[in-house]
Amino acid sequence: MDFPITPKGLEKVTKELEYLKTKKRAKIAEEIDEARSHGDLKENAEYHAAKEKQAHMEARIAELSDIIGRAKVIDPSTLAHERVSFGSTVELTDLDSEEEVKYTIVGSVEGDIDKGYISLNSPLAKQLLGKEEGDEIEATLPNGIKHYEIDSITYEEIEVKTDAFED
Repeated sequence: MDFPITPKGLEKVTKELEYLKTKKRAKIAEEIDEARSHGDLKENAEYHAAKEKQAHMEARIAELSDIIGRAKVIDPSTLAHERVSFGSTVELTDLDSEEEVKYTIVGSVEGDIDKGYISLNSPLAKQLLGKEEGDEIEATLPNGIKHYEIDSITYEEIEVKTDAFED
């Protein structure tokens, strides 16, 4: 299965992988060496904590490598956005509360609800795909059924922090 991802999303994943391989791996190796120097490994909590940290990091490296290997880079700026599609920014009105919300549809590894970025695989995004301005949808979401009207569909470049990996 391919992972749809924006060019900026791929850049973020690639930089995180580079950071883990070049800096974090060395730092954890130092922690393990330091803990080893404290004696008996069976009862050495620092050693076991460092080894667990190493296992989590190696799992993340494997996950990121897999994502990069299966990434299907899609540049949403080249899409029409007359209908909701990957990379579309959609302004909606909740027809029950009259609350206005705005979401941008991104790849699954780029989702960040705090920034309004929802995964292409989320229930709401699945309901929105292919719809046009003025369409009404009924979305079954984790917190219940919501009724929305699509107010606008545009393209806005997403903001991705690529320097957020330092400890």
